Amino acid sequence: MAFQDLDELLDPTLRLPIKGRTYVVPAPPAKVGLRVTRLVAAAGQAAQGQEFDAELVADEEEEVLYADVLGSAYAEMVDAGVSWPELKHASVTAMLWVAKDKATAEKFWNSGGDPNLMAPNRETRRSGGANTTRSQGSTSGTSTRTGGSRNRGRRRR
Repeated sequence: MAFQDLDELLDPTLRLPIKGRTYVVPAPPAKVGLRVTRLVAAAGQAAQGQEFDAELVADEEEEVLYADVLGSAYAEMVDAGVSWPELKHASVTAMLWVAKDKATAEKFWNSGGDPNLMAPNRETRRSGGANTTRSQGSTSGTSTRTGGSRNRGRRRR
């Protein structure tokens, strides 16, 4: 078995619909992809309260970054007069596509950028899949169960 050409296996584009028009975002050059991956990782660290390199992108470089990540679709969007929120949403979606995958980008796109809509659903949260840290008031230190302390902290399924 021989390796297939990668062009036959990967879809190197991202299609983003805005106001009835679909913009095709080409895969960025490797150097841009590496930079975007570092930025997305830093954003994740910041969201978790960890230290990160705040100098990765200065405000004046934001437009250049968006142009780099959107490629030819950037000029098309600007020429079509898309709004700043639309351009920014498209850019962040493309960044997630580059740094993570198409499924993550689609989830972000469809959330409209609302982090609450990006969170796992209620069932996942209840099962502990989203956050396994128990709340401070979740145990009282006493148990009325007959199993004694052996059962404390275990969840029934």
